[in-house]
Amino acid sequence: MSDESLNEPEGERDDATFSMFGEEEMGSAEAKAPYQVLARKYRPKLFSDLIGQEAMVRTLRNAFETGRIAHAFMLTGVRGVGKTTTARLLARAFNYEGADHDGPSLKLDPPGEHCKAIMESRHPDVLELDAASRTGVADMRDLLDGVRYSPQAARYKVYIIDEVHMLSTASFNALLKTLEEPPPHVKFIFATTEIRKVPVTVLSRCQRFDLKRLETAELAAHLAKIAAREGAKISEEGITLIARAAEGSVRDGLSILDQAIVQGLDGGEISGEAVRDMLGLGDRLRLLDVFEYAVTGKAQEAVSEITDQIQIGADPLVLMKDLLEIAADVATVQAMGDNYTLPGPADWTNRTKQIADSVTPAQAQRNWQILLSGYRDTQSAPETDVALRMVILRLVSAADLPSPEDAARMIAEGGGSASSARGKGGKEDPNVVPVGGGGTGQLSKFEDVLDLLEKERQPTLWGQAKAYIRPAVFADGTISCDLKDGAPVDLLRRLTDFLEVSTGRVWDVQKAKTNRETVKEREERLKNERIEAVRSDPDVRAALAAIPGAEIVEVSDPQPLEATGTEDNVVPLRVASHKKG
Repeated sequence: MSDESLNEPEGERDDATFSMFGEEEMGSAEAKAPYQVLARKYRPKLFSDLIGQEAMVRTLRNAFETGRIAHAFMLTGVRGVGKTTTARLLARAFNYEGADHDGPSLKLDPPGEHCKAIMESRHPDVLELDAASRTGVADMRDLLDGVRYSPQAARYKVYIIDEVHMLSTASFNALLKTLEEPPPHVKFIFATTEIRKVPVTVLSRCQRFDLKRLETAELAAHLAKIAAREGAKISEEGITLIARAAEGSVRDGLSILDQAIVQGLDGGEISGEAVRDMLGLGDRLRLLDVFEYAVTGKAQEAVSEITDQIQIGADPLVLMKDLLEIAADVATVQAMGDNYTLPGPADWTNRTKQIADSVTPAQAQRNWQILLSGYRDTQSAPETDVALRMVILRLVSAADLPSPEDAARMIAEGGGSASSARGKGGKEDPNVVPVGGGGTGQLSKFEDVLDLLEKERQPTLWGQAKAYIRPAVFADGTISCDLKDGAPVDLLRRLTDFLEVSTGRVWDVQKAKTNRETVKEREERLKNERIEAVRSDPDVRAALAAIPGAEIVEVSDPQPLEATGTEDNVVPLRVASHKKG
């Protein structure tokens, strides 16, 4: 909703935003009305009330002013960003009839003749269908039977279909014909959270609008104003925690705010601690302590702190998400410096900047990858609290590894992988686990990784790593590489997971620009060089000339022969002959 309507003094403004349809005339009856949840009470009644969707509103305004109004609209976005509300606002705009205006208009104040009935979902010419419950082709045909008839009272007959991606293929086909040749008196508005499941044939006939998820700071400011209007006192930390938990959804934010306001019925301020207890969240500052302990190698302190958070009721999966956010904030602070401020108390920003100063950018990326992999593990683990504790210990273990920058310097200075096996202070890193058993030693080059993949019978990953990965820096525990065009998007993640399972410790596999070859490219280049070298030999040239269509397909290195009286230094040569006809 618009900030201006919330900031105007109570006695000096027309409360159109909140009581547009005559609620203010109810007088004393308002006290007897049933309680209305905040998500419905503060549902936008005007396009200007749609916070965070300015780009969409601007486009629609231009379309309405120029008369270039599409016959079908596709609204997409996550839950609670206003898709259904926007659809009803559009239905009102199509059919707006005011005292001083008769024609489609986005200016809906004062309400037009059809506005109230449309917003209350009881207008005969605005039909709403929930595709989740009516997916069959028969339902769609029944709905479309009325398309050829003119509207009863309004200017346009409007069809609003929510969760349109759940329609069956046959239903989409039935709908497609009408979308191709729509009657002039019909408008379609579709809403979906799964835009990829909508056939492209339908998408191409709609004007698409992506309703964006709100930023935490923007949503927090909106919730704070509504809380003030409701007479609730909520701390800055509490409002920020609610906004973060809503994950960009206005409706979710209002629902959580509704729940939080009940915590402060005694008239006191609702603290961040009360909101954390309500949502099962961890203490943000204490989680920053956990993160800092872990990335600096303090295992006992990190495990003790995270265990305390779980014991007081925090959800391990929520704690994992919060730790991921902290890792992302640390990397962002490193990139943006003082230009980046976290929503919430200043303490959060100050602590995050302190942690960002204590790790390198590559270490920050490694921490993010460890937590992201750990989040997937925690989701599937039989006991989430145990899985979370093990993820923390993986962060601790990674703190003792050389940073990716140090590993690159070691290799440049000739230290190789032997140096990389040493942790802080030059001591042998106890976290280095030899691969393969039997004293086969550590992975010293990228080819060792390919050998391990082959040994562990991972043909698909072996072939993709060989064909697409261009290794730049390799140290035992660290790989920096580039990817050839066409590489699977999850190749590096799958390689990281394989190495960590196979070696029993953390690996940092990250993307870095390089012009080096893939192993497959190098093998093909060396093969061609060998063939060209042999081709230049006079005897070989003569043999090729004597056999029409012959060509060299492979040159092998000399192999020791058994004592059969044959001459040494024989170079095996494979020649293929291709006869025509």
